[in-house]
Amino acid sequence: MSWGLLAVAGVVVAFGGLLQGLIGFGLALVAVPLLALLDPALVPVPVLVIACAHAVMSLAREFGHVDWRGVGWAMLGRLPGTVVGIWIVDSLDPKSFGVVVGAAVLACVLLSITSWRPHPTPPSLVTAGVASGSFGTATSIGGPMVALLYQNQAGPEVRATLAAFFTLGSAVSILGLTVTGNVAAHQLWSGVLLIPFLVAGFLLSGPLRAKFDAKGVRTPTLIVAGASAVVLIVRSALL
Repeated sequence: MSWGLLAVAGVVVAFGGLLQGLIGFGLALVAVPLLALLDPALVPVPVLVIACAHAVMSLAREFGHVDWRGVGWAMLGRLPGTVVGIWIVDSLDPKSFGVVVGAAVLACVLLSITSWRPHPTPPSLVTAGVASGSFGTATSIGGPMVALLYQNQAGPEVRATLAAFFTLGSAVSILGLTVTGNVAAHQLWSGVLLIPFLVAGFLLSGPLRAKFDAKGVRTPTLIVAGASAVVLIVRSALL
Protein backbone atom coordinates (compact mmCIF):
# COMPACT_ATOMS: atom_id res chain seq x y z
CA MET A 1 0.00 0.00 0.00
CA SER A 2 1.40 3.40 -0.99
CA TRP A 3 1.66 6.24 1.52
CA GLY A 4 -0.93 8.24 -0.39
CA LEU A 5 -3.42 5.38 -0.41
CA LEU A 6 -2.77 4.74 3.28
CA ALA A 7 -3.45 8.39 4.14
CA VAL A 8 -6.74 8.58 2.22
CA ALA A 9 -7.92 5.18 3.43
CA GLY A 10 -6.92 6.18 6.95
CA VAL A 11 -9.17 9.24 6.90
CA VAL A 12 -12.08 7.07 5.77
CA VAL A 13 -11.42 4.53 8.52
CA ALA A 14 -11.04 7.23 11.18
CA PHE A 15 -14.44 8.68 10.32
CA GLY A 16 -15.98 5.21 10.31
CA GLY A 17 -14.41 4.50 13.69
CA LEU A 18 -15.90 7.72 15.06
CA LEU A 19 -19.36 6.85 13.76
CA GLN A 20 -19.29 3.32 15.13
CA GLY A 21 -17.97 4.56 18.46
CA LEU A 22 -21.03 6.81 18.73
CA ILE A 23 -23.91 4.59 17.66
CA GLY A 24 -22.50 1.05 17.73
CA PHE A 25 -22.13 0.37 14.00
CA GLY A 26 -21.44 2.17 10.71
CA LEU A 27 -17.71 1.55 10.26
CA ALA A 28 -18.20 -0.85 7.37
CA LEU A 29 -20.92 1.35 5.90
CA VAL A 30 -18.45 4.21 5.51
CA ALA A 31 -15.38 2.15 4.72
CA VAL A 32 -16.58 -0.52 2.29
CA PRO A 33 -17.79 1.57 -0.68
CA LEU A 34 -15.01 4.16 -0.42
CA LEU A 35 -12.17 1.69 0.15
CA ALA A 36 -13.46 -0.45 -2.72
CA LEU A 37 -13.16 2.58 -5.00
CA LEU A 38 -9.61 3.24 -3.78
CA ASP A 39 -8.45 -0.37 -4.00
CA PRO A 40 -10.76 -3.42 -4.28
CA ALA A 41 -8.21 -5.48 -2.32
CA LEU A 42 -9.13 -3.47 0.79
CA VAL A 43 -12.54 -5.22 0.89
CA PRO A 44 -13.70 -7.39 2.62
CA VAL A 45 -10.78 -8.80 4.64
CA PRO A 46 -9.06 -5.57 5.79
CA VAL A 47 -12.44 -4.13 6.77
CA LEU A 48 -13.20 -7.24 8.83
CA VAL A 49 -9.83 -6.83 10.56
CA ILE A 50 -10.46 -3.22 11.57
CA ALA A 51 -14.07 -4.00 12.47
CA CYS A 52 -12.87 -6.69 14.85
CA ALA A 53 -10.31 -4.31 16.38
CA HIS A 54 -12.91 -1.59 16.89
CA ALA A 55 -15.35 -4.04 18.43
CA VAL A 56 -12.75 -5.18 20.97
CA MET A 57 -12.10 -1.57 22.04
CA SER A 58 -15.81 -0.77 22.28
CA LEU A 59 -16.45 -3.93 24.26
CA ALA A 60 -13.74 -3.05 26.75
CA ARG A 61 -15.18 0.46 27.17
CA GLU A 62 -18.80 -0.58 27.86
CA PHE A 63 -18.51 -4.24 28.83
CA GLY A 64 -21.05 -4.00 31.64
CA HIS A 65 -23.88 -3.04 29.29
CA VAL A 66 -23.73 -6.12 27.03
CA ASP A 67 -26.92 -8.11 26.50
CA TRP A 68 -25.13 -11.46 26.48
CA ARG A 69 -28.35 -13.39 26.00
CA GLY A 70 -29.00 -11.47 22.81
CA VAL A 71 -25.41 -11.97 21.65
CA GLY A 72 -25.75 -15.70 22.17
CA TRP A 73 -28.89 -15.97 20.08
CA ALA A 74 -27.45 -13.76 17.33
CA MET A 75 -24.24 -15.82 17.21
CA LEU A 76 -26.33 -18.96 16.87
CA GLY A 77 -27.43 -17.51 13.56
CA ARG A 78 -24.08 -15.93 12.67
CA LEU A 79 -22.30 -19.29 12.41
CA PRO A 80 -24.44 -20.78 9.61
CA GLY A 81 -24.72 -17.31 8.08
CA THR A 82 -20.94 -17.19 7.76
CA VAL A 83 -21.01 -20.44 5.80
CA VAL A 84 -23.55 -18.89 3.44
CA GLY A 85 -21.39 -15.78 3.12
CA ILE A 86 -18.34 -17.84 2.20
CA TRP A 87 -20.37 -19.70 -0.40
CA ILE A 88 -21.51 -16.35 -1.81
CA VAL A 89 -17.90 -15.10 -2.04
CA ASP A 90 -16.98 -18.25 -3.93
CA SER A 91 -20.05 -18.67 -6.11
CA LEU A 92 -22.48 -15.83 -6.67
CA ASP A 93 -22.54 -12.63 -8.69
CA PRO A 94 -21.78 -9.82 -6.20
CA LYS A 95 -23.80 -7.31 -8.23
CA SER A 96 -27.16 -9.02 -7.85
CA PHE A 97 -26.40 -10.07 -4.28
CA GLY A 98 -25.59 -6.51 -3.23
CA VAL A 99 -28.82 -5.19 -4.71
CA VAL A 100 -30.86 -7.81 -2.85
CA VAL A 101 -29.09 -7.09 0.44
CA GLY A 102 -29.56 -3.34 0.09
CA ALA A 103 -33.24 -3.73 -0.76
CA ALA A 104 -33.79 -5.98 2.26
CA VAL A 105 -32.15 -3.54 4.69
CA LEU A 106 -33.99 -0.58 3.19
CA ALA A 107 -37.28 -2.45 3.62
CA CYS A 108 -36.46 -3.02 7.30
CA VAL A 109 -35.78 0.68 7.81
CA LEU A 110 -39.01 1.72 6.11
CA LEU A 111 -40.96 -0.73 8.25
CA SER A 112 -39.24 0.59 11.37
CA ILE A 113 -40.30 4.19 10.74
CA THR A 114 -43.90 3.18 10.09
CA SER A 115 -45.73 0.56 12.12
CA TRP A 116 -43.22 -2.26 12.63
CA ARG A 117 -41.13 -2.22 15.81
CA PRO A 118 -38.77 -5.21 15.82
CA HIS A 119 -37.51 -6.37 19.20
CA PRO A 120 -34.50 -8.53 20.16
CA THR A 121 -36.39 -11.79 20.69
CA PRO A 122 -34.67 -15.18 20.18
CA PRO A 123 -36.27 -15.86 16.75
CA SER A 124 -35.53 -12.35 15.46
CA LEU A 125 -31.96 -12.44 16.80
CA VAL A 126 -31.20 -15.80 15.18
CA THR A 127 -32.67 -14.58 11.89
CA ALA A 128 -30.69 -11.33 12.07
CA GLY A 129 -27.58 -13.32 12.96
CA VAL A 130 -27.93 -15.47 9.85
CA ALA A 131 -28.40 -12.37 7.69
CA SER A 132 -25.50 -10.58 9.36
CA GLY A 133 -23.22 -13.58 8.94
CA SER A 134 -24.09 -13.89 5.27
CA PHE A 135 -23.91 -10.21 4.39
CA GLY A 136 -21.05 -9.38 6.75
CA THR A 137 -18.81 -12.15 5.45
CA ALA A 138 -19.56 -11.46 1.79
CA THR A 139 -19.71 -7.65 1.82
CA SER A 140 -18.33 -6.59 5.25
CA ILE A 141 -21.65 -4.84 5.98
CA GLY A 142 -23.50 -6.89 8.57
CA GLY A 143 -24.45 -4.35 11.21
CA PRO A 144 -27.90 -3.05 10.23
CA MET A 145 -29.62 -6.42 10.60
CA VAL A 146 -28.85 -6.72 14.31
CA ALA A 147 -28.81 -2.99 15.06
CA LEU A 148 -32.42 -2.60 13.94
CA LEU A 149 -33.50 -4.97 16.71
CA TYR A 150 -31.84 -2.78 19.35
CA GLN A 151 -32.94 0.59 17.98
CA ASN A 152 -35.20 1.29 20.98
CA GLN A 153 -32.65 0.29 23.64
CA ALA A 154 -30.35 2.63 25.57
CA GLY A 155 -27.22 3.83 23.77
CA PRO A 156 -24.70 1.98 26.00
CA GLU A 157 -26.57 -1.31 25.56
CA VAL A 158 -26.73 -0.87 21.79
CA ARG A 159 -23.01 -0.12 21.47
CA ALA A 160 -21.85 -2.77 23.94
CA THR A 161 -24.06 -5.55 22.59
CA LEU A 162 -23.14 -4.85 18.97
CA ALA A 163 -19.46 -4.68 19.97
CA ALA A 164 -19.63 -8.12 21.57
CA PHE A 165 -21.45 -9.52 18.54
CA PHE A 166 -19.00 -7.92 16.08
CA THR A 167 -15.97 -9.14 18.04
CA LEU A 168 -17.11 -12.74 17.81
CA GLY A 169 -18.73 -12.45 14.39
CA SER A 170 -15.81 -10.75 12.65
CA ALA A 171 -13.40 -13.30 14.09
CA VAL A 172 -15.58 -16.15 12.83
CA SER A 173 -15.83 -14.59 9.36
CA ILE A 174 -12.07 -14.03 9.11
CA LEU A 175 -11.41 -17.59 10.27
CA GLY A 176 -13.90 -19.02 7.81
CA LEU A 177 -12.50 -17.03 4.89
CA THR A 178 -8.96 -18.04 5.86
CA VAL A 179 -9.75 -21.74 6.07
CA THR A 180 -11.40 -21.64 2.64
CA GLY A 181 -8.44 -19.85 1.03
CA ASN A 182 -10.07 -16.44 0.61
CA VAL A 183 -7.54 -14.49 2.72
CA ALA A 184 -4.07 -13.33 1.63
CA ALA A 185 -1.33 -12.12 3.99
CA HIS A 186 -1.20 -8.67 2.37
CA GLN A 187 -4.92 -8.19 3.08
CA LEU A 188 -4.40 -8.85 6.78
CA TRP A 189 -1.41 -6.49 6.79
CA SER A 190 -3.46 -3.75 5.12
CA GLY A 191 -6.00 -4.06 7.91
CA VAL A 192 -3.27 -3.81 10.55
CA LEU A 193 -1.84 -0.65 8.94
CA LEU A 194 -5.24 1.03 9.20
CA ILE A 195 -5.72 0.30 12.90
CA PRO A 196 -3.95 3.50 14.15
CA PHE A 197 -6.44 5.61 12.18
CA LEU A 198 -9.25 3.52 13.61
CA VAL A 199 -8.01 4.15 17.15
CA ALA A 200 -7.98 7.91 16.50
CA GLY A 201 -11.63 7.88 15.45
CA PHE A 202 -12.58 5.66 18.36
CA LEU A 203 -10.91 7.93 20.92
CA LEU A 204 -12.64 10.97 19.44
CA SER A 205 -16.01 9.29 19.93
CA GLY A 206 -15.45 9.00 23.70
CA PRO A 207 -16.43 12.51 24.81
CA LEU A 208 -19.32 12.61 22.31
CA ARG A 209 -21.06 9.40 23.39
CA ALA A 210 -23.37 11.02 25.95
CA LYS A 211 -25.16 12.91 23.17
CA PHE A 212 -26.21 9.59 21.64
CA ASP A 213 -27.45 7.80 24.75
CA ALA A 214 -31.01 6.69 25.59
CA LYS A 215 -33.69 6.95 22.89
CA GLY A 216 -31.57 9.39 20.92
CA VAL A 217 -29.71 6.43 19.42
CA ARG A 218 -32.76 5.27 17.45
CA THR A 219 -32.71 8.02 14.81
CA PRO A 220 -29.01 7.74 13.87
CA THR A 221 -29.38 3.96 13.84
CA LEU A 222 -32.15 4.16 11.26
CA ILE A 223 -30.29 6.80 9.25
CA VAL A 224 -27.14 4.67 9.09
CA ALA A 225 -29.09 1.52 8.26
CA GLY A 226 -30.95 3.29 5.46
CA ALA A 227 -27.77 4.85 4.12
CA SER A 228 -26.08 1.46 4.09
CA ALA A 229 -28.89 0.08 1.96
CA VAL A 230 -28.60 2.90 -0.57
CA VAL A 231 -24.80 2.58 -0.68
CA LEU A 232 -25.02 -1.16 -1.30
CA ILE A 233 -27.58 -0.79 -4.07
CA VAL A 234 -25.67 1.99 -5.85
CA ARG A 235 -22.30 0.29 -5.43
CA SER A 236 -23.66 -3.01 -6.75
CA ALA A 237 -25.35 -1.33 -9.72
CA LEU A 238 -22.04 0.30 -10.68
CA LEU A 239 -20.01 -2.93 -10.54
